[in-house]
Amino acid sequence: MSPQHLKDVMSSGLLSFPLTDFDAEGNFNAKGYAARLEWLAPYGASALFAAGGTGEFFSLSGSEYPGIIQTAVDTCRGKVPIIAGAGGPTRFAIECAQAAEQAGAHGILLLPHYLTEASQEGLAAHVEAVCRSVDFGVIIYNRGISRFAPETVARLAERNPNLIGYKDGVGDIEAMNAMYLELGDRLAYLGGLPTAEVYAAAYKAMGTPVYSSAVFNFIPKTAMRFYEAVKNDDMATQHDLLKRFFMPYLKLRNQGQGYAVSIVKAGAKIVGHDAGPVRAPLSDLKPAEVEALARLIAELDE
Repeated sequence: MSPQHLKDVMSSGLLSFPLTDFDAEGNFNAKGYAARLEWLAPYGASALFAAGGTGEFFSLSGSEYPGIIQTAVDTCRGKVPIIAGAGGPTRFAIECAQAAEQAGAHGILLLPHYLTEASQEGLAAHVEAVCRSVDFGVIIYNRGISRFAPETVARLAERNPNLIGYKDGVGDIEAMNAMYLELGDRLAYLGGLPTAEVYAAAYKAMGTPVYSSAVFNFIPKTAMRFYEAVKNDDMATQHDLLKRFFMPYLKLRNQGQGYAVSIVKAGAKIVGHDAGPVRAPLSDLKPAEVEALARLIAELDE
């Protein structure tokens, strides 16, 4: 898949980040992961992000990463495109990007680097080094300490034809508008705040109709229903689902640090697709929180 083709894929539809399956000891469970992808693939997501944020990229070792991406590519070949997560310090991000390309992934989402802040010049050098290390498409993730100015992205886009996407996980409306007005249709844009459904209508109004859904991991029919409501400006359905599920879900998610991933793993277990525990330093939901989530899910037409 060429970078331009990946950009076209990214420009419409719902995207999602499958969980990475671990066994009881916290080791990668390839069989469970393949079964998860086989379950999710037919529901209609435009692309799946293997080893992304919800897939706990930040907890994976360099030695196990290639096998996770290869499993995703092999399982989803001919069904749905696979975009791999990559990130961390520049040389490690390059290793991940090249391993993903060798495995047959269709592109990467470049997650934030590491602890320390970086200048715009440093961020640009980081992104450009990754872009030049591969031929397939690269999507940058504006989140945490990796916050890109429109001018920086414009220069990167001019110099790197395979930079084809921009995902926003900050939620700064002014900055997002500035980015879109600066770059126009040069990039595909993706809403990427945790529980993106809550912000989907606002992002669509800014020219960013595509977003990634974490809840697709355990309520895929509802996730697709909500996306179609956003696509068709069906505010009645959006408000109904926001009131009945997403806002209570958000309140539950906010009860613990790192729960944006943990609550998704809990949801998958509740619906019969257990992905195992989260890896430290994340922690799993408490029993009472799992029960509360189960009650929310039970009220949906899944």
